[in-house]
Amino acid sequence: QVQLVESGGGLVQSGGSLRLSCAASGRDFTSYTLGWYRQAPGKQRELVASIFGSDNINYADSVKGRFTISRDNNQNTVFLQMNSLKPEDAAVYYCNANLKSWGWRPSYTYWGQGTQVTVSS
Repeated sequence: QVQLVESGGGLVQSGGSLRLSCAASGRDFTSYTLGWYRQAPGKQRELVASIFGSDNINYADSVKGRFTISRDNNQNTVFLQMNSLKPEDAAVYYCNANLKSWGWRPSYTYWGQGTQVTVSS
């Protein structure tokens, strides 16, 4: 069974750093895009960063220059290094694994349980 297990969330002061980890299991995720989403109270869930392979990377404008997404060698673990954290970064962060559609096969997506990131002023 596919499982995405997140860790690293917690409370950090404004300007501080935090690193989130997501370990994916149950599939070979080499061909999956791995990413991080976040959802703050009263807001839509938004893409924070995604990575396909090792160098196809996208970031939300709000986190560019502060956050770094990376992937381990076996492609099954994704990290989000968050630096210079701001109160507006506070949210529940979700790990996502997505396999794009091919031919008649639909896309598949899997989600982690979410981990809370709180940023204090």
